[in-house]
Amino acid sequence: MELRLLHYFVTLAEELHFSRAAQRLSISQPPLSVAIKQLEQALQAQLFERSSKGVRLTAAGEHLLGKARQLLALSQQAAQETRDVALGTRGHLRLGFVGSSLYRGLPQALERFQRSHPQVRVDMLEANSAEQILGLQQMRLDMALVHSIQPPEGIDSQLLVEEPFVVCLPEHHPLHASACIDLAELRNDRLILFSSLVSPTYHQRIYEMCLAHGFAPEVRHEVRHWLSVISLVSLGQGVALVPEALTRVGMPRLVFRALKGTHPSSEMLAMWRRAPANPLVARLLACLRTAAETLNTRAPADAA
Repeated sequence: MELRLLHYFVTLAEELHFSRAAQRLSISQPPLSVAIKQLEQALQAQLFERSSKGVRLTAAGEHLLGKARQLLALSQQAAQETRDVALGTRGHLRLGFVGSSLYRGLPQALERFQRSHPQVRVDMLEANSAEQILGLQQMRLDMALVHSIQPPEGIDSQLLVEEPFVVCLPEHHPLHASACIDLAELRNDRLILFSSLVSPTYHQRIYEMCLAHGFAPEVRHEVRHWLSVISLVSLGQGVALVPEALTRVGMPRLVFRALKGTHPSSEMLAMWRRAPANPLVARLLACLRTAAETLNTRAPADAA
C-alpha cells in the first residue's frame, strides 16, 4: 500500500466529505476519488459507502483507519529519526578507549555529549591501541582513543592530549623527598612497564628514555593497563614512568615527581574511519577537545 493512498484515505475518513477532504489535501476532488478506488482495489475491500446522504466508513474501512494512522505515524517517526541521524542528533556510537583516557577528560566529555545528545546511545569498549585500530577497520568501532600510534590508511586522527611523563614511586622510596628526579637516578630500580605486546610504542619510548640516560632498565613486571602499573608501584614492586594524567587517580602509598630535562611526551589521539562517515564522531570529538582543554587549564593535581 502506498503511504500517499493511506494519507488520502485517513483524510477522507476524518472528513466524510470528498470536497472538504480534497480541500485539506490541496487537490481536486477527481484525483481523490481515483486514489480511494485504487486503494479499495488493492485491498479488495470496499472502504466507504457512498449515497446521496453522504459518505460513511464500512466495517472494513473502520478497521483500516486505526491501522492506517499507526502506519502513517511510524513513517513520520522513521523519517524524523533518519533526519536526526544524518544531522548527528540521534543514533549509536561505538567508542573504544584506553584506560588512561578516564583521567584525560573522557568522563567529562561523555557527560557533556550525553546532555546535548540525549537520543544517542554510546557503547564503550576498553582495549589497547592495536585492538582499537583493528576494531575501526572491521567497523566494530566508530571512534578510538589510543596512545601514540601511526594511523593506517583510511583512518583519520587528531591529537587530544600531549603531556609529560612523570616518575611514580612508592611513598617510602629514597627519592620520595626530591622535588625533581633525574632519570639516571633510577638505574638501580626495577621498572614496571607496559607490555611490548600491548603497547609497543610506549614500551619502546620508555625503554629508549632510559637508554638515553646511560642504563638499560631492569624490567621486572610487564602489564596491560596503567592502573596495574601504579598498583604494583604502590605495593613496592618497583618504580614507573607514567603519563602526568595518572597523578589524578588518587591511589594511596604513591608519590609522583617531575623528571629533570627534556623527554618525549605521552600522547592520546582520537581516531576514526574516513568513510563511511558518522556525524556523531565530530560531535563527540568537539566534547573531547573541550574536556582536554579544561583539564589542561586546571592547577596540577597534588603529586604526593
